[in-house]
Amino acid sequence: MDETGRLIRDEAGFLLQRDLGGTYRLVLLRVPIDHVEKRVRVRGFYAGDGIVEVEGVAAA
Repeated sequence: MDETGRLIRDEAGFLLQRDLGGTYRLVLLRVPIDHVEKRVRVRGFYAGDGIVEVEGVAAA
């Protein structure tokens, strides 16, 4: 999957607030501190139940 939106941090980890609406819970190997609360592009695999296993996060 390849999505853009706003990267949000909460008590459980990270979420992508999608440009197309809704959110995904992100499973990340690295913590993208520089991108928190900014618009990003996320690439990864949809694992089901609103969860994405992330391969990469970059500024959008």
